[in-house]
Amino acid sequence: QAIDDDCNQTGQLLAAMLDWPQGTFASRVELEDGAVRVQREVDGGLETLRLRLPAVLTADLRLNEPRYATLPNIMKAKKKPLEVIPAADLGVSGGSPRLKVLQVQEPPARAGGEKVESVEALVEKLRQSGRI
Repeated sequence: QAIDDDCNQTGQLLAAMLDWPQGTFASRVELEDGAVRVQREVDGGLETLRLRLPAVLTADLRLNEPRYATLPNIMKAKKKPLEVIPAADLGVSGGSPRLKVLQVQEPPARAGGEKVESVEALVEKLRQSGRI
């Protein structure tokens, strides 16, 4: 689940591509022998799922307490070297990309607004422009 816009699609897409079971919005996770037990909050209370491994899990905010980096540790991390490992060295085939960008363009500029004197005038303007 993306924390920036809350679209909640990354985990589900990944699980579908891998054909693995998925547990979304996990608020509690327990490993078992060859499986994982996932507890999640739903409208009616709590739901518990038992999924065979490997599985894709997405986390709820209540899963654990986040650790925040301190400024000295951030500065130390900037100085550490970043090791780049080719995918082939990890036994992962590169394959061809699944997506191809055909075009990127700016959206059209928005037209300015217009004030109307009454609701009737607004409805008439909307009818003339084909909005209603």
